[in-house]
Amino acid sequence: MTEMSGADMVVQALVDLGVDTVFGYPGGAVLPIYDALFNHPQIKHILVRHEQAATHAAEGYARVTGRPGVVLVTSGPGATNAVTGITDALLDSIPMIVLTGQVPTTLIGTDAFQECDTVGITRHCTKHNYLVMDPDRLGPILHEAFYIATHGRPGPVVIDIPKNVQVAVGTYSVPARIEHQSYRPQVEPDAAAIAEAIELIAAAERPIFYTGGGVINAGPDASAALRQLVGLTGAPITSTLMGLGAFPSDDPKWLGMLGMHGTYESNMAMNRADLIIAVGARFDDRVTGRLDAFAPHAKKIHIDIDRSSINKIVPVDVAVLGDAGRALDALIAAWQDKGHKARDLGEWWRRIDGWRAARCLDFPEKKDAAAEIMPQRAVKALFEATRGRDPIITTEVGQHQMWAAQHFGFSAPNRWLTSGGLGTMGYGFPAAVGAQIARPDRLVICIAGEASLQMNIQEMGTVSQYRLPVKIFILNNEWMGMVRQWQELTYESRYSNSYSDSLPDFVKLAEAYGWTGMRIDTLGELEEGIQTMLDTPGPVIVDCRVAKLANCFPMIPSGAAHTDMILQPSDVTGTMDDEAKALV
Repeated sequence: MTEMSGADMVVQALVDLGVDTVFGYPGGAVLPIYDALFNHPQIKHILVRHEQAATHAAEGYARVTGRPGVVLVTSGPGATNAVTGITDALLDSIPMIVLTGQVPTTLIGTDAFQECDTVGITRHCTKHNYLVMDPDRLGPILHEAFYIATHGRPGPVVIDIPKNVQVAVGTYSVPARIEHQSYRPQVEPDAAAIAEAIELIAAAERPIFYTGGGVINAGPDASAALRQLVGLTGAPITSTLMGLGAFPSDDPKWLGMLGMHGTYESNMAMNRADLIIAVGARFDDRVTGRLDAFAPHAKKIHIDIDRSSINKIVPVDVAVLGDAGRALDALIAAWQDKGHKARDLGEWWRRIDGWRAARCLDFPEKKDAAAEIMPQRAVKALFEATRGRDPIITTEVGQHQMWAAQHFGFSAPNRWLTSGGLGTMGYGFPAAVGAQIARPDRLVICIAGEASLQMNIQEMGTVSQYRLPVKIFILNNEWMGMVRQWQELTYESRYSNSYSDSLPDFVKLAEAYGWTGMRIDTLGELEEGIQTMLDTPGPVIVDCRVAKLANCFPMIPSGAAHTDMILQPSDVTGTMDDEAKALV
């Protein structure tokens, strides 16, 4: 135990916990911690241009490293600006520690300058939060916070530290055992549940694996175990948006993403299955569609580390509570111990091949060099150009996000960073910053829409300051594309405030920040333009002009069953004009 100031305790705890990077923005209520950081060069501080961007950058860092991202912001608006990213991390199960400054304890409750009730505001968007009133508690709380953020279902933890607590001298101590007195998530699965699950899998005639972000969060060994179990059983596999990469997209057993903009074959297979093995997924509304029509003939096995997720939305037959990786290992061991062999699933696969024959991800396009670029083609061209370079792909939120999920193939985990649960516009670019900081030698590309990108476009300054080689590939259709699509399909094409008027010249903007800016206008320029982006050192923005009225299909309309899919424009009823139908 050592005497030091509260601010020094904070930084010492970060050092002891192995933190090498902090994303933040200074302000009066957190200056003592910034002063302490000045004397600890082993911790790299990344100065963002907005506190929301700090949280998304920390998410990006966490998702490619598996370690919690750390954020440092001031009181009042610093904390409130971080709330969106904190909520995003909660819904997508991303480990994050957010250190916020607070007014001195003597001023709490007086509406002091830059005061807000940070603990109250973040109570429902964190796994846990703290208001530290005693400097002697800083060491134990920081270590406990890291435990909570990283154990069980990962998530964000906020630590609110009044300024006088940062200045006060106290005793820094580290608990002998790092754990929370009441939070002790179950990691090892129950053997009886594993045995019951194995018998259901062995007996199933139409099984399907439904996997989610929990497999990614459980680490690379969990993804490897998933691949082994799928191979042993011979069953098809699908995934949520957050689970992409846990299973290779070029494997014949892969059916593609499922859900609202998933493939026809994955949604139909879920509906017709007699057994669903859900691993690290939570049966959210984007997957199930209308609940009373979801997978009516299937028994369900649900593997999840979060007890509250099981039976929350869809009743299941076998609940396996525990870490996804350890549960998959246990299933493999039980399968082999019992001597099970894969059933003949020939009839099941013939039905799946019939659904695949619909070729639901095909899209119309003209092939001549002067033709406009379909957004799907732009994503496919980007995938082909980067296939051998193992890129990390981030996205903003909207049509471009779904096109990227549909047409960019992932063969390994932690290469796909997107906002799933909260659907946060402005996520992708700062997440790319965090990923590039964590993996400076990797190719990091943010696939963006021109509307979403502008939510946190100020982070171009951060990229310039730290000389990060981030690439931004904009699918520019001059609309808030997903908003326009919904307005077209459900609001009789009343495009209320969804046109992105007064767009910046992205090429000139890039040059203003010291980046390289490029524009791609026609199909004939696409492949060469992408290659130029990849060959150009340093940060690059590519303004890729794509078809303005292209829509993202397949699509399950809101409130419909997960089999009621719109596959093509001819499936749409309503007032779509001929020009729009020709492009969707």
